Amino acid sequence: MIDALGGRDRMAGRYPTASTRAALKLMVDLRDSRRAIDSGASDAQAQYEAAQKALRDAFGQTFRASVARVVDSPTPFRERLAWFWADHFTATAKTGVLRGAAGAYLDEAIRPHLAGRFSDMLKAVVTHPFMLAYLDQVASVGPNSRFGKRRGRGLNENLAREVLELHTLGVGGAYTQKDVRQLAELMTGLSIAPEKGFVFRAPAAEPGAETVLGKSYGGARGRLKDVMQAMEDIAVHPDTARHLAQKIAVHFVSETPDRALVAALETAYRQSDGALLPVYRVLLDHPAARSDRLEKAKTPFDFIASSLVALGFEGREVMAMKERDLRRFLFQPMAGMGQRFMSAPGPDGWPEEAAHWITPQGLATRISWSMAVAGKLAMRAGDPREFLDRTLGGLAGPNLRFAVAAAATSAEGVGLTLASAEFNRR
Repeated sequence: MIDALGGRDRMAGRYPTASTRAALKLMVDLRDSRRAIDSGASDAQAQYEAAQKALRDAFGQTFRASVARVVDSPTPFRERLAWFWADHFTATAKTGVLRGAAGAYLDEAIRPHLAGRFSDMLKAVVTHPFMLAYLDQVASVGPNSRFGKRRGRGLNENLAREVLELHTLGVGGAYTQKDVRQLAELMTGLSIAPEKGFVFRAPAAEPGAETVLGKSYGGARGRLKDVMQAMEDIAVHPDTARHLAQKIAVHFVSETPDRALVAALETAYRQSDGALLPVYRVLLDHPAARSDRLEKAKTPFDFIASSLVALGFEGREVMAMKERDLRRFLFQPMAGMGQRFMSAPGPDGWPEEAAHWITPQGLATRISWSMAVAGKLAMRAGDPREFLDRTLGGLAGPNLRFAVAAAATSAEGVGLTLASAEFNRR
């Protein structure tokens, strides 16, 4: 599993999403078509509607490709890690115009760095247009910069605060409000140009040196390399190691993880200067992570994707689904279970607690979806008892085995397996 992470990301190549450049082009097309409407151009409305559809299609392609990748992946641990880090660095489209860049964020800022150093992923995230737009970094200007003085603009601390509070040191980490402000000043200049993507606007950067966590960065003129050096230093801070170790253990193992496991993950991170492969190796090898007890509840995305895997669905079939069927059988049920795709409620991502996912409404939707999909795909599963063994093996309890064996139809037996407590946990 570890060795496979170092190989080529074949699923991203097989099922691509729109690049940042392509997504920005769609946004520019939408902007230009709006202007054409204002100018009274004859075909402007048709152009505007076409541009809106292209943006919706780009976001739909991201969802479609994400499911197809999980379904076909020979390295499922890579997919699990991709979604863990995407949630850790949560970013969502505040407007429909930005939704086209969601796939690019995953494929350019997250996936290429899964097997590398955490600092490289952090730097890619804080310079990606999707994150810069989400946390309003594009509105942050050095108050004493040439641009700030001319326009009367000032700081926005959102990105700096979330980098320290959520992405690195964590709540309770060794930083103060002064560190947040100083980092926000240092990060002024990080911005977006619609035709180019990420740019560093030196005239908007706060002049002078900033001190973050006791270290001075920059000088008379704002420079991108000073921001990147700060990310390098913050990434290897002891509090970052501690925060990430706890979060990884909670996500992959238990809401109340074994202290020895957390300590071992933290040690691996610190000893490797933030390299992620040694951390994953500890996660896979540690006795506390290899218990048969399933303490986590699958998120709706995990549940739906793993159901398709169990039923033998293939990525090409996901890609070939009609838009109406994709929304009715996958996208909307996932939302009904409590998780709208790439639309976490806040920058801290989706909750880890099982109680958040296993609610009366969410569970009812899981059960009804399980029975509906089993009714359509039961022929793929074969004998429901054999399907149960292939899917859950020794994890299936006696009550579930009895219910599946006594099911009136094959579809009912398959649906009971998918709807079971055993299958909905991980």
